[in-house]
Amino acid sequence: MTGSHSPKRIAIAHPTGNTFSRSAAEAFYRSDLLDTFHTCIAVGEGSANPIANRLYAQRRCEIPQSLIRTRPTRELVRLMLQKKGWFPSLHKHEIGTFCVDSVYQDLDRHVATWLSENDTPPAAIYAYEDGALASFEAARKRGIQRIYDLPIGYWRAARRIQSEEAERLPEWASTMPALIDSEPKLERKDAELELAEHIIVASRFTADTLKEAPISLPTPHVIPYGCPPTRETVTPQGDGKKPLKVLYVGGLSQRKGVAYLLDAVEALGSAVELTLVGKRVGECKPLDIALQKYRWIDSLPHSGILEVMREHDVFVFPSLFEGFGLVLTEALSQGMPIISTHHTCAPDIIEDGREGFIVPIRDAAAISEKLTLLNEDRDRLQQMKEAALQRARSMSWQLYKDSLVQTAKEILQL
Repeated sequence: MTGSHSPKRIAIAHPTGNTFSRSAAEAFYRSDLLDTFHTCIAVGEGSANPIANRLYAQRRCEIPQSLIRTRPTRELVRLMLQKKGWFPSLHKHEIGTFCVDSVYQDLDRHVATWLSENDTPPAAIYAYEDGALASFEAARKRGIQRIYDLPIGYWRAARRIQSEEAERLPEWASTMPALIDSEPKLERKDAELELAEHIIVASRFTADTLKEAPISLPTPHVIPYGCPPTRETVTPQGDGKKPLKVLYVGGLSQRKGVAYLLDAVEALGSAVELTLVGKRVGECKPLDIALQKYRWIDSLPHSGILEVMREHDVFVFPSLFEGFGLVLTEALSQGMPIISTHHTCAPDIIEDGREGFIVPIRDAAAISEKLTLLNEDRDRLQQMKEAALQRARSMSWQLYKDSLVQTAKEILQL
């Protein structure tokens, strides 16, 4: 079938319907650019299904239900098995029938069939890493533009950095599962990139990692994500006699530099109190010891994360390899100065020394130095908290949506 392209222009596909894919769908809908939103689980405006409205509340999308196409079965089973810890082989990395890769590829094939058979296909398909290959192949055959969203850095750079880390700290190697990605999966990533006509990334770091690709690629569009609504004020500092309250939120993986945070905090002793919020990623003896020593919270809902952020002084996120790091914008929104690396969105969202500090990767001493500075100068800490809040107010999700829409209009020559 050929048919004319839909005047609504863009179809979006993302299996888990996360924050940024829902924001993209909402942005395109508000600008009359959305054709359909394809995901596994979601509920939209006007949904008449009371069970879905209750069960899928966390995946609510502010677009009409009529524009949402869902494929829930495989994802629902995956979530249940993962939550209960049942039948690990069924959701085993890459090969399980209900693993994440299986969910992504199932939706991808489904969208590809829809693109092939639709009498009025969209003018463009907007898809994400690991879930775009079949869709892009179908789109190419019908002359549909292909927009690729890469939410984390390019895999070759990831493999290089994490392989180096496994050699440096072998006890932490099991916490970096990307090291065991199969060759077919990696080849699939490159095949998606080769089919992409336009690439969207959320940080300059992600854009830079694409320079390691062995193929010619279009220049990426860098569009940073937004901050959630900010708190009104930050509580003034006391006399500085209490320990500095340090927070980390994220997977307990060495990809995120957790070992360097632990070394930094260990060096400061009782001057700081550390809280770790996040799930274990693999077996790791040094991590076992740390989780016994420091406050550890396995998981929290989004509202709970924001609440615990308000209870701490500074947010440390020493990631070695990140696409963006939404927790950094969340921390800013709660008036928390951040300490992070060049391998995150930090250079895109803060001024070093104003709303936080940017430190080199793999540098526990640099983290300790910045924590000591904030611990000993509580007036400086207070100033940085207020600056963080001010910065967050200038980085709303609406700004992300506006930038994404403008880029889409340029791509579609509207």
